[in-house]
Amino acid sequence: MSKAKLNARINRIEPSMTIGISAKAKELCAAGLDVLSFSAGEPDFDTPDNIKIAAIKATVDGFTKYTAAGGINELRDAVVEKQKRRNGLDYKRENVCISVGAKHALFNIAAVMLEEGDEIIIPAPYWVTYEAIAKYVGAKPVIIETKEENGFIPTPEDWEKAITPNTKMILLNNPSNPTGATYEKEDLEFIAKLAEKHDLWIISDEIYEDIVFDGYDPISIARLSDYAYERTLVVNGISKTYSMTGWRIGYTCGDKDVIAAMIKLQSQSTSNPTSIAQMAALEALRGPQDSVEKMRVKFEERRNFIVEALNNIDGITCFKPKGAFYVFPNISAFFGREYEGEKITGSMKFAELLLEHALIAVVPGIAFGDDRFMRFSFATSLDNLKEGVKRLEEFVKKIK
Repeated sequence: MSKAKLNARINRIEPSMTIGISAKAKELCAAGLDVLSFSAGEPDFDTPDNIKIAAIKATVDGFTKYTAAGGINELRDAVVEKQKRRNGLDYKRENVCISVGAKHALFNIAAVMLEEGDEIIIPAPYWVTYEAIAKYVGAKPVIIETKEENGFIPTPEDWEKAITPNTKMILLNNPSNPTGATYEKEDLEFIAKLAEKHDLWIISDEIYEDIVFDGYDPISIARLSDYAYERTLVVNGISKTYSMTGWRIGYTCGDKDVIAAMIKLQSQSTSNPTSIAQMAALEALRGPQDSVEKMRVKFEERRNFIVEALNNIDGITCFKPKGAFYVFPNISAFFGREYEGEKITGSMKFAELLLEHALIAVVPGIAFGDDRFMRFSFATSLDNLKEGVKRLEEFVKKIK
């Protein structure tokens, strides 16, 4: 038996509430059962060929050694170009850090910016990693509960009430995981003014900025005022836009001193992002962009289908998102009822029964800070979505 004494920091993080469902899904698949997974947080499309070819060329050319800790200059420059082109933001190379994915970027920001007892405001539902990272570094996540009827966007009063003398930072995700919620310009203008009023930093996670629907065009909060530009750390990456989740390249743009601190931390942790993946990311940002729109159109087609289909199931309501590739249907009408003698006590139990009896894997809403919902990814084929809706409808009909 292990006698390892772990430090207090790791005990601040709760084990994943979805790990049991994931393990069960794999077990059922291994047994030859036809499990449909709608839990994936990644596009189902392949990485575009021009990007893969760039990686192969880098390998053949011997670009396989250490790079600068904050990323190669060409890639940092490509991020500068992209932010100017896409968001109208003026950065220099010194304002960019390339990391091992956007999650790594977020961890680095927390590690160099947050002290014990600092508070960071996070609207719920939120991506599970936000809260975990804040807790790990000793900060206190202050969660704002939002309402479906408000599009899962906090009201001005919600933001004001969340601020205390210990508040240091606000974390935004636009478009949002898990809801697909989107912020309008006036929402962001209010937040920018609020941050200036209270001398706060802002993290703007913009990883889904190119997966948007109904003509929605996200604006980076960093461009809305001089203060917002100076105090916003924009986090993004190549994972979602170019279907490159496994390549692990993310980046942060912002204050040069914060960026320098992140690079210093990386120099003593990961050394550098993978050299080959950096060359692939360079091609992604500077190469042809036609694949981005092709994927976006497919996602919008799927979004349209799944929202209508879920809203046609008795007992389920589903907000229509303008971004990302998730829907977040409300399943709370089934709580307290029974499926084959088992009481549905919340989203976790609903997800467990759905997997066991309908062979559908979803992520329970409690993992994202709101137990009334489940996250259903439409990053899969239309045929799979149609079959999934059919199974879900049959499942809920048996709930008594």
